[in-house]
Amino acid sequence: MTDLFDLTGKVALVTGGSRGLGLEMVRAFAAAGADVVITSRKPAACEAAAQEVRKLGRRALPVAAHVAHWQDLDRLADAAYAEFGRVDILVNNAGMSPLAPSSEETSEELFDKIIGVNFKGPFRLSAIVGRRMADAGGGSIINVSSSGAIMPQANLGPYSGSKAALNALTTVFALEYGPTVRVNTISAGPFLTDIAKAWPEEHRQRIRSAIGRPGRPEEIVTTALYLASDASGYTTGALIRVDGGLY
Repeated sequence: MTDLFDLTGKVALVTGGSRGLGLEMVRAFAAAGADVVITSRKPAACEAAAQEVRKLGRRALPVAAHVAHWQDLDRLADAAYAEFGRVDILVNNAGMSPLAPSSEETSEELFDKIIGVNFKGPFRLSAIVGRRMADAGGGSIINVSSSGAIMPQANLGPYSGSKAALNALTTVFALEYGPTVRVNTISAGPFLTDIAKAWPEEHRQRIRSAIGRPGRPEEIVTTALYLASDASGYTTGALIRVDGGLY
C-alpha cells in the first residue's frame, strides 16, 4: 500500500516550506522519493530544511522568496525549472493571519499584506507553474487553506476572505488546467505549529471539534501525500477538511 504514495522521480515545490505544516510536507515528500524546492522569506531557514531533505538522499533547492511579490515568484519558478527541468507538485502553503483590533482599525497596509500572501501569490504561482505542468503532461497543485474560510469569525475579514478566495482558485485552476493537472484544497484546522505557542494553554489542549484537540503537524502528511501522488488520480477541484471535525 505504501507504493500508492510513491513520489520517486517527482519534483515538489513547497511555499512556506521551512517550518510548520510546510516543513512536514517537505519531509514527507522527500521520504516518499521526491526532490524538493523549498521557499520562504528566510534563506537560512530554507537551507536548514534543504539539509534535512539531502539527509534523506534526495535533492533539494532552497530559494528565498516573498510569495506576495510576483517578480520573486517568476524567479522562483525559473530557478526550479533550471535546476530540475520540471515541477510535478506545487503546494501553496505560505500564509499569514495577523490580527487587527477590529475591522474598522484594519489598515490598508495590513489588508494588502494578507491578501498578497494568501491569495495574490498563490494565484500567480499556480498560473505560471500550472501552465508549465499542463504543457508537460500533468501535475498536482495543492492549496493549503483554512477552516476560517468556511467558518469565519469576527475581526478576521481579510484572512477569511483571502482563504475563501484561495478555495475558489482551486476550482478555477482545476478547470483551466484539467484534465492533466489536478488542483485541490486542504482546509486545515488548528495545528500545533510555531504559531500555536502564542495560544492560551487551554486552546492548545482542547478545541470545539469532534476530535476535541488541535492537530499535530505530522497529521497533515497523509492527506498531502494522497493529493500529491497518483493515488488521487480521480480527485480534482476538491476541498478536504483536515480540522478534527470543527463545528
